Amino acid sequence: MTYQQMLIALILLFTIALFIWGKYRHDIVAALSLSCCVLTGLVSADLAFIGFGHPAVITVAAVLVISDVMRRCGVVDMIATALLPYTKNLLLHILLLTLVVTLASAFMNNVGALALMLPVAISTCAHHGRSPAILLMPLAFGSILGGMTTAIGTPPNIIIAMMRAEVSGEPFRLFDFSAVGVGIASAGVLFIGLIGWRFIPRERLARSAPEQLFAIDDYLTEVIIGENSDLVGQPADAIIGLEKGNITVAGIAHRHGETISMKRFQRLHAGDILILQADPSEVQALLDNNDLELITSADKKFSELTQGNLTLVEGVIMRGSCLEGRGVPYLRRRSNSSLALVGLAREGKRVQRRIRKQTFRAGDILLLQGAADRVEEQLSELGLVPLAERNLTLGSSRKVSIALSIFALAIALGALKILPLAIVFVLAVLVYVLLELIPVRNLYDAIDWPVIILLACLIPVGKALESTGLTTLAANQLLVFTQGMPIYIIIGLLLVMTMLLSDVINNAATAVVMAPLAYSIAQGLGVSADPFFMTVAVGASCAFMTPIGHQSNTLVMGPGGYQFGDYWRMGLPLDIIIVLLAVPLILLFWPL
Repeated sequence: MTYQQMLIALILLFTIALFIWGKYRHDIVAALSLSCCVLTGLVSADLAFIGFGHPAVITVAAVLVISDVMRRCGVVDMIATALLPYTKNLLLHILLLTLVVTLASAFMNNVGALALMLPVAISTCAHHGRSPAILLMPLAFGSILGGMTTAIGTPPNIIIAMMRAEVSGEPFRLFDFSAVGVGIASAGVLFIGLIGWRFIPRERLARSAPEQLFAIDDYLTEVIIGENSDLVGQPADAIIGLEKGNITVAGIAHRHGETISMKRFQRLHAGDILILQADPSEVQALLDNNDLELITSADKKFSELTQGNLTLVEGVIMRGSCLEGRGVPYLRRRSNSSLALVGLAREGKRVQRRIRKQTFRAGDILLLQGAADRVEEQLSELGLVPLAERNLTLGSSRKVSIALSIFALAIALGALKILPLAIVFVLAVLVYVLLELIPVRNLYDAIDWPVIILLACLIPVGKALESTGLTTLAANQLLVFTQGMPIYIIIGLLLVMTMLLSDVINNAATAVVMAPLAYSIAQGLGVSADPFFMTVAVGASCAFMTPIGHQSNTLVMGPGGYQFGDYWRMGLPLDIIIVLLAVPLILLFWPL
């Protein structure tokens, strides 16, 4: 191994370690990786930002904008609403909604498709008295499966399509992924709907729909003891009497102090703050009966702006939200004091620190109070997916038909290779803007900039892996290890390696790292690289065993009340099914 190979290997290992650690967002990690490559001379300074002009990056950005247009025009809402009458049967309920999100994510961003279906799933579960935990993980997995079926469904497919163009002069076409992807997605949806959801832990499924809707006993709320409260002068033991139903006292604090542990004989005083794990529907009776006052993040300006027209809503923080990594002061500034935080729930776990001391994370559920006529728009601006029941905002039939027609024309131009995908999707976005289907001021709101930065930074790093010969070296070592083994074993090993990596780092980063290795293996065997590229595309999209490998999994963790270890229960058998099915399908449709 040469000095440069050792250097890039160390940088790659360092990068993967940071991804797994999760302390820094993936775009920061990618930028740090690129910086290390530039400073060590592995990537030329004048080529450091070549990734920003890469067709894969442009295509991903355009697809995100198109997905937002579909949401605004009500395309997916229209389809979902038509299916609601058929959700009485449990199995049909799971199969139908999973199928809808799978189909939608084939032609739009999979996280966007899931975000649209999330409120539909929760409200239909509430209507039928079912726990949303039955449906939310299947929905997340369905959105991931749908992304495998086309070249625009998920960033890994876009990356693989463009990388194939670099080595063969021609990218994978729009539906080249469909032969393998549709078979895998179909089997996956059937498994999820008939068997897979049964692997979700029983305690998650036992919670009723109304409880799950507001994450009962998971919300952190704060109340202050009033001057006339019967609790004043009482020992801390008196608080035990408040712990009825789904209300639990998690701690006690002073107004300007930290949370402290409750000592049995400690006397309570007016102004003491009780930190509760409670459902909003049960807190009001507690306030009325004990002279307690709810504490929110509202300030004096809040009442002036809302003018009494208040509503409570809850939303889950998406990865990449402006709130991620920030706290209550930022929420107040960003909303201009027009939103007040009432409660916080995190991944089904209890949180005992004061609300004002919390740093928000992706997957957190925020219970917010705001003006009824503005709050939905504010949630969207903050990168929150609303979970409370809502009236679906459907676009007019004219807007739906126009949006679909433009998208279908773009698909046709790309499929017939009249224009490259990056060009046709940019043109589609321009037409949407000219027809005012999306306001110019909101044009870039839907773009997941951390993912764009991630791709743009890692593309030069991926080229450094090739230019130093590290991928060739790794491929040769793998070939030595698998010498004499059938080709389907090598394909299977590559698929499993890619799957495991995708479970712990971003799927786009997985594709960037594994695609050069796949190409080097194909060259070493003297066979076509297409089946190896397709293997990486499938494997990079199989982030089913953890909540961190894919944003869809993170998005449902809080609303579903799932724990970190819940995902592998359904994800592992699904991965096994995909390996058993994908290897023969890849070799059938993409022969060596």
